[in-house]
Amino acid sequence: MNIKSIILAAGKGSRMRSDLPKVMHTIGGKAMLHHVVSTCKSLGAGSVIGVVGHHAEVVMNSLPNEEITWVRQEDQLGTGHAVMQTIPEIDDNDVVLIAYGDVPLVRTETLKPLCDCIGEYDFALLTSKLDNPFGLGRIVRGSNNEILEIVEEKDADDEIRKIQEINTGIVAAKGAHLKRWLSMLDNDNAQKEYYLTDCVAHAVAEGAKVTSVDCQDPNEVQGVNNRQQQAMLERAFQLNQVNSLMSEGVTVLDPSRLDIRGSVSVGTDVLIDINVVLIGDVKIGDNVTIEPNCILENAVIGSGVTVKANSVIEDAIIGDDCDIGPFARIRPGTVLSSRSKVGNFVEIKKSVVGEGSKISHLSYIGDTEMGSNVNIGAGTITCNYDGVNKFKTIIGNDVFVGSDSQLVAPVKISDGSTIGAGSTITKDAPEQQLTLSRSKQISIPSWIRPQKNK
Repeated sequence: MNIKSIILAAGKGSRMRSDLPKVMHTIGGKAMLHHVVSTCKSLGAGSVIGVVGHHAEVVMNSLPNEEITWVRQEDQLGTGHAVMQTIPEIDDNDVVLIAYGDVPLVRTETLKPLCDCIGEYDFALLTSKLDNPFGLGRIVRGSNNEILEIVEEKDADDEIRKIQEINTGIVAAKGAHLKRWLSMLDNDNAQKEYYLTDCVAHAVAEGAKVTSVDCQDPNEVQGVNNRQQQAMLERAFQLNQVNSLMSEGVTVLDPSRLDIRGSVSVGTDVLIDINVVLIGDVKIGDNVTIEPNCILENAVIGSGVTVKANSVIEDAIIGDDCDIGPFARIRPGTVLSSRSKVGNFVEIKKSVVGEGSKISHLSYIGDTEMGSNVNIGAGTITCNYDGVNKFKTIIGNDVFVGSDSQLVAPVKISDGSTIGAGSTITKDAPEQQLTLSRSKQISIPSWIRPQKNK
């Protein structure tokens, strides 16, 4: 089926109290509009039309790699008016789906049955039943349960307001019918707007076949108009993500305190403690433990890894059986080979750490190629930046670097070298030798410690 999706994204979103267009606000680290575009594209063959208005360039520029036909709604005069702007893009034989850029959680599994109705039916509505439908348009049905019309809250009488079945605004129709019904719309209502929902009454008056699909989860069709609703949907989105992980066997110690802002793939026997944030594309192997307060962004974590509390791993590859943290920062371009260890208050950037090597505490390693079975003592830094250019440090296999050492790049520490504690190394260190640089230690017997004046 060729489905042409129209996504309405023109609103300002005044209640968000933000200069950013409403549809650009995020759920799960991704703009709401981007969620909806992905869902519509997942329906199969067919194009996507985006209706933009407020800060149109910001919205359009946010999706530079997507094939979307953009249509402008210069004046926001209602949902019907917004869809009217797309009429030149609609062919008579199209199955047209109308969705909303501020309704981010609607699923493919919900929209597909709605579109599948078109053919047997002329018009299909996505509806839902709410305990408290205040503010939403109600589905008015006849004695045979047939849909008669949709009445907006502000135009409804007391009897209609008692109806719990609401219009989500998401509809599907055949292109020829939709264009005809749009041409019949007027703005004779409390808001002086052109309501898309009035197409239902016109369809019924013509004798068209109108049906509905019920959405069981109200969060799927909840729109975002303010920060409170955004926060509510964020929690709903996160719970869905966490439930998916747990269904794959992941132990999540507190599902309410894990945030996933991207895609995550996991192996078996993974444990995730509280306040962990997973961003971008994260891949986690088997038998991995992630302790509290860690952030993993675009990271590949091998099997048997422990990421201890308060550690940050970004754009890095962690080999099998590594031990990281606590309070470690692994920056972009880092590769830790298997069985390596990065301890507390260690920062590594754009470096390769060889198999079995250890950087246990209080060190900075940047722009470095490190061999296997290296031991880096506490307080060691690679001085890789002269204020203008970056330089590389090469450390061979089986090297021991004593505490509080500075390796001033470009420099090579050859296999089996030992660097004495407190050294500043500016020249290459030869294999299998002790290299150190220290000033002479002296003691001054006549020295008197300063004292405060009384």
